[in-house]
Amino acid sequence: MIVDNTGIEQILNSASIDKELKTIAEKILKTERLSFEDGVLLFEKAEVGYLGTLANYVRNKLHGEKVYFNRNFHIEPTNVCVFTCNFCSYSRKYKHRDEGWELSIEEMLDMVRKYENQPVTEVHIVGGVHPKMNLEFFCEVVSKIKEMRPDLHIKGFTAVELDYMFRKAKLTTKEGMQKLKDAGLQSLPGGGAEIFDEAIRQEICADKIDGPGWLDIHKTAHQLGMHSNATMLYGHIESYWHRVDHMEQLRTLQDETGGFNCFIPLKFRNMDNDMSHVPEVTMVEDMRLYAIARLYMDNFRNLKAYWPMLGRESAQMTLQFGVNDLDGTIDDTTKIYSMAGSEEQSPSMTTEELCDLITTAGKTPVERDTVYNEIQVFETTGA
Repeated sequence: MIVDNTGIEQILNSASIDKELKTIAEKILKTERLSFEDGVLLFEKAEVGYLGTLANYVRNKLHGEKVYFNRNFHIEPTNVCVFTCNFCSYSRKYKHRDEGWELSIEEMLDMVRKYENQPVTEVHIVGGVHPKMNLEFFCEVVSKIKEMRPDLHIKGFTAVELDYMFRKAKLTTKEGMQKLKDAGLQSLPGGGAEIFDEAIRQEICADKIDGPGWLDIHKTAHQLGMHSNATMLYGHIESYWHRVDHMEQLRTLQDETGGFNCFIPLKFRNMDNDMSHVPEVTMVEDMRLYAIARLYMDNFRNLKAYWPMLGRESAQMTLQFGVNDLDGTIDDTTKIYSMAGSEEQSPSMTTEELCDLITTAGKTPVERDTVYNEIQVFETTGA
């Protein structure tokens, strides 16, 4: 594949570009890894146009004009949670569980039955941490879904949920992960990572699993042959170096295991939570973040923009800033982000709508499975 490097050459020849930023552009052109200091510098000094040029160059080297999505649906077993995260608009404390929902196993299976004879490839299971929904409960859920729909890839449970399940069952991480894998769990989502820095976590999510614990659960899953995703919650009280530190720790684990499918930055939303006083970052800052993630996370082949959180317009724009994946068609039962102030109050798109979103950005829609095997390349007229 021949990739146009004209934009980078223009940066290198520009009299108005900072010398340090030109050095970073040279590294990108030579496929050299960026340092921690480079990452901070990009956040502090780089303009959005410069970042978009470099991020698109890297994206096109890896994927050409392809943008991936999958056909999936979500099951959210409960929003009742034993933990208190100040940024969360979704959960309800156990003592206020009458304000939330708790699905039975049969109710979850009914959700799977809705998709009989439909070409969905993945079910995504994630929710609050309910004290009565333990490891045995979820092993039964997973095994019954797998029995009902053997072809469906089951991706489920954040490290926060898993840590609670394993501690309550008095099992090691490896023992607990193996039990879920034996039941039919195939991969993990990336939720619960937030920002790994301990001082930040003490302010925004003090009582749940820490950064090293999150990384250990994902490392263990990778060692058992399971893939997972990685996330970062950005745009709240963290500084630039906290973001780079978070990405550095993920990059280091990916060097070791190669088990992450993709990296998913998640924008902080300030609606109806204990951090409502913290202003949200601008769309420009969103684009800068995605572009820097593409440049810094050099061993993550896939960078995903989760469109229900960003909104369709912003998600489409990220395709010009290094993003090559828009998640999936999802389903209108997804409550986590709509309750958090997402611009998508009914987060569902048909395959045709998602393909249109991609083609009007001048890209080629490609349906994938959970681990990025291509299922179908859709015809496109471009834009």
